[in-house]
Amino acid sequence: MTLDHGDPGDAPAIPLPTAPLANEARPSPAEEARTIAAGTNTGTLASLTADGAPWASFITYGLLDGAPVLSVSRLAEHGRNLAADPRASIAIVTPDIPADPLAGTRITLAGHVERPTGAEAEAARAAHLTAIPAAKYYIDYSDFTLWVLRIERVRWVGGYGRMDSASAAEYLAAQPDPIVTHAAPGIAHLNADHAEALLAMAQQLGGFPDAIAATCERADRYGLDLRVESPRGVARTRVGYAAPLSDISELRAATVELTRRARATH
Repeated sequence: MTLDHGDPGDAPAIPLPTAPLANEARPSPAEEARTIAAGTNTGTLASLTADGAPWASFITYGLLDGAPVLSVSRLAEHGRNLAADPRASIAIVTPDIPADPLAGTRITLAGHVERPTGAEAEAARAAHLTAIPAAKYYIDYSDFTLWVLRIERVRWVGGYGRMDSASAAEYLAAQPDPIVTHAAPGIAHLNADHAEALLAMAQQLGGFPDAIAATCERADRYGLDLRVESPRGVARTRVGYAAPLSDISELRAATVELTRRARATH
């Protein structure tokens, strides 16, 4: 996972942990990508015009086992582009965009489109309609074509300095995170009512014994991302649960256990 942007010049240095992290488990790039793709139903399609120029278009999609399913009219320029040249990619941005958009997560799925047939065509149609119910008004028009993006390459960007690639096989074998899209209320509760517990986690489990404040920025099935303030500056760290979660109902018990472990190490 790429973590270095090079010499920051006169920019403030980000403080590093001064103690080992107890458990820095986090989702793989493939899991991150599947989670972003499953978290929305819109993206930007890049297709190629007749003269080979790139053409970007807003599109909607459903997912068939992780592969985007598009319903595109030949009246649209990108519809004609796909019919002439199947090479394409889709950029998808997380729906919970932070104040600094470049600090948010996004992915690019690249490959080629193909018209599904037989049972796959029926499944692809159902997948698109599940994601885009309004498509029932046009999906069967004669000028619309159903396309499945056959993924060949995946790129995930998790904000500044966090990025990696995944193979198509890794992406298709991964599963969307069951916690991320449901965690906002729990995160808000932690930040509002358990600031001392988060600080203890950062100090004792997150590698920042000099932390003076900590807030939770994200929760996923493996752990919490914390924003840490210390006399050395602001940083981010990772605090992993004792075991991965399978349902949002397990988040409270997992954070209680993190608090217990952090306070036991004092």
